[in-house]
Amino acid sequence: MRAMRAEGFRGYQDLKLVDLPKPQISEERVLVKIAAAGVTPLEHTILSGGYPRAKAPLVLGSEGAGVVDDANGTEFSVGARVMFTGPYGVSEDGAYSEYLAVRKENLSLIPGSVEDVSAAGIPVAYLTAHMALTLSGFQAGKTVLSPAIGGSVGNAVIQLARALGARHAMSTTTSHAKAEQARTLGFDEVIDLSIGKLGEGVRRITGGYGSDIVIDAVGGDILSEALGTLAMSGSLTTLGYSAGRKSTIDVTDLIWKRASIKSFSLFAQPPEMWSTAWASIFTLLGSGAIKPIVARTFALEDAAEALRYQIEGRPFGRVVLKI
Repeated sequence: MRAMRAEGFRGYQDLKLVDLPKPQISEERVLVKIAAAGVTPLEHTILSGGYPRAKAPLVLGSEGAGVVDDANGTEFSVGARVMFTGPYGVSEDGAYSEYLAVRKENLSLIPGSVEDVSAAGIPVAYLTAHMALTLSGFQAGKTVLSPAIGGSVGNAVIQLARALGARHAMSTTTSHAKAEQARTLGFDEVIDLSIGKLGEGVRRITGGYGSDIVIDAVGGDILSEALGTLAMSGSLTTLGYSAGRKSTIDVTDLIWKRASIKSFSLFAQPPEMWSTAWASIFTLLGSGAIKPIVARTFALEDAAEALRYQIEGRPFGRVVLKI
């Protein structure tokens, strides 16, 4: 089978198209013929040498979609369309390949109305968004802020919050063009940071109330600014650092508001939370309440260019490899 493998972690030039044996399936694994793989910032971090736990050579790709080729005695049927995420492309070979042996607990069926390319970009972003909202105490009527509307997690949080009954589901962008694009796509609570400040935007949208819940996948200065928007007893969850790994916060934003700040890691969550999130996402996808946005697709052999576009082009929506 064909696969895009990192022969080292020194940059894009280390990602090579190779021919590998089709993976053997062991107990509790399902052989999936990959149709599409999501491109995430994690692959860039690994390829750049920024993830010490990953070891080369390594086939990248932490999420994807495809068809069950061998169900291996599990509840899945041969030919069933599935999507998945897990430790693939990090501690073992991943989805930038034509076949992958996937643990059955990492799989979900794909609703019939969702195409493979869209499904490939769903698992990491929407599972992260759903679980982070749950752990933050989200309920219908809450006010939510998740920066970076064009990013996968920011967009997924906003879509899920709206679908689940948020009073306000706010996001941001530093690009005026993206702010306009967001409005054309129906996101009408996006704060354009190219012409205004975050706190002012939140106060305008909420009538001065602030954010009950902040889900921040950006990091850097935006984290401290988002913290300042919290309402009384608000909660901020930090789970990414695309804008920087360091931030200076004003602790009085936590103390006098009796607010909280915590971290989130998708793969540290218990199995029952995964199954609940998968079920909710499947239902919302099937009803059309949430709709993943794909910015651009690339061929498997163009994976390096896809990663470059993801990081340097900063697209609105997901980047996906068609296998």
